Amino acid sequence: QVQLVESGGGLVQAGGSLRLSCAASGRTFSNYAMGWFRQTPGKEREFVAAISWRGTSTVYADSVKGRFTISRDNAKSTVYLQMNSLKPEDTAVYYCAADSNHVYGSSSYGQYDYWGQGTQVTVSS
Repeated sequence: QVQLVESGGGLVQAGGSLRLSCAASGRTFSNYAMGWFRQTPGKEREFVAAISWRGTSTVYADSVKGRFTISRDNAKSTVYLQMNSLKPEDTAVYYCAADSNHVYGSSSYGQYDYWGQGTQVTVSS
């Protein structure tokens, strides 16, 4: 089992920045690809970014490319999402996810088998 706990969400003005963290415990974090997803009420969970087990490969949704950066620190069992130039449409609950079966990150929701509880990000205009 893997437990994931997100933190760092909050309220920020448009154009501002936030850094989300996801602390993992349990099985070997460094073996897993990790991802960030987000969800707003009434909509499906949406892919944001993913990172490979060593952090050498990343993939982003077009909507956040150039503004968000995913990274990881395997020594701390933590993955981060640096969010810059935030827009009101970035408002959502952000979820961290772990894929124990692959080493490269994916945008596919079904590939991830562990999820955190989510952290709210609200961007005001």
